[in-house]
Amino acid sequence: MERQKHFVLVHGAGHGAWCWYKVATLLKAAGHKVTALDMAASGLHPKRVEELRDISDYFEPLMEFMKSLPPEERVILVGHSMGGLCNSVAMERFPEKISCAVFAAAIMPGPDLSFTAIREEIYYAGYNGSP
Repeated sequence: MERQKHFVLVHGAGHGAWCWYKVATLLKAAGHKVTALDMAASGLHPKRVEELRDISDYFEPLMEFMKSLPPEERVILVGHSMGGLCNSVAMERFPEKISCAVFAAAIMPGPDLSFTAIREEIYYAGYNGSP
């Protein structure tokens, strides 16, 4: 039997962990471990949208989760829509903890379009108050 995989499901903007209920059920039924997270100010996460200073605050729940993983554990990240941006940041910060990432109709920064570059573009375009 194939070894159990750990899937981390990251929702898109305007959603919450709830949106993964069918996918999570199927993955669990196949014998995998599944973690569906609520990003800040989304789903059941207690932070309010007015409390988010910048996009880094939004994906902080994913960063905290990745930090909490045991050193030997590697996960499969699955991100939808804006969840792809969250995945990209996690890949930059925790490459040793990620076996692969799936971008499902998601934002997908790359070598020439890193999270840092996107953040600076947003800041200099005047969409946000901090770089």
